[in-house]
Amino acid sequence: MKKIQAFLFSFIFLLGLAACGNDMKEMETDTSIDYNPKVDTNKENNVVSFGFENHTVTLNSGYKMPINGLGTYSLHGDVCVRSVKSALKNGVRLIDTASAYGNEEEVGQAIREAIGEGIVKREDVFVITKIYPGSEMANPESSIQNCLNRLNIGYVDMMLLHHHDKNDVKAYKAMEQFVKNGKIRSIGLSNWYVEELTDFLPRVNITPALVQNEIHPYYQENDVIPFIQEKGIVVQGWYPLGGRGHSVELLEDTVISEIAKAHDVSSAQVILRWNLQKGVVVIPGSSNPNHIKENTELYHFILNENEMDRINALDRNEKHDWY
Repeated sequence: MKKIQAFLFSFIFLLGLAACGNDMKEMETDTSIDYNPKVDTNKENNVVSFGFENHTVTLNSGYKMPINGLGTYSLHGDVCVRSVKSALKNGVRLIDTASAYGNEEEVGQAIREAIGEGIVKREDVFVITKIYPGSEMANPESSIQNCLNRLNIGYVDMMLLHHHDKNDVKAYKAMEQFVKNGKIRSIGLSNWYVEELTDFLPRVNITPALVQNEIHPYYQENDVIPFIQEKGIVVQGWYPLGGRGHSVELLEDTVISEIAKAHDVSSAQVILRWNLQKGVVVIPGSSNPNHIKENTELYHFILNENEMDRINALDRNEKHDWY
């Protein structure tokens, strides 16, 4: 009888250990989920889904694109080269440029140098550029090829039309041909809103993979973002920190500062994280190596529903550039 009792006691004890082990595994899993939420911006079709674990989104073209990157609008010369290389050294794998920025050559140089120094491989870097309205869209084939020549990195991951123009359909169809030829992998639009998209989309063959617009807490585009995302198109925000002459006010906003203090992060990190949790890819610009690094550290904290609502309430419909 004693042997039977001892056997039963041991069996029950082992079952208890197993149950505790399962509970611990569940706790570990829950902790990781807290910092790596899935942002599904099209629940019905699951077309656009942010994976915070690998910091990428899969475009409707089939290619993966990082969800945070570096904007180069104001970067030129050696400052541009150093800034892009600093970003790449700190893990940034998305670089945004444009013909109109006048820095495609510097961006390309920085990427080639980084490849030569073993910092990255070409296939690890996602490069976006754009052609501009007017003469560039009137002569799209040569304009596109000029972008490719200036960058000199083999192919372009994404090319956008910088904003709408009388020749935008013609220019977009030229980009479609470059996609077929393998020189451009994905194409999209910049500064397109509901009215422009409604008119434009039925007139082209390849659905844009990306629409890049001004988005920040004072100009949130809460009607435009869902309209774009419901079509399986990724949204990317330029001026995420408010843009020229407005960043200080936004970064010092009381609501954002309070939330930043609660998470022991910067105001910039809070704003960028807010964008990501709304399903918006961010491309903040900076030439400061410390800021560039800080702007990549967005995945160790999460904004709760109340904090998201507080930032959402800051919307002023206040556009900071004319596009």
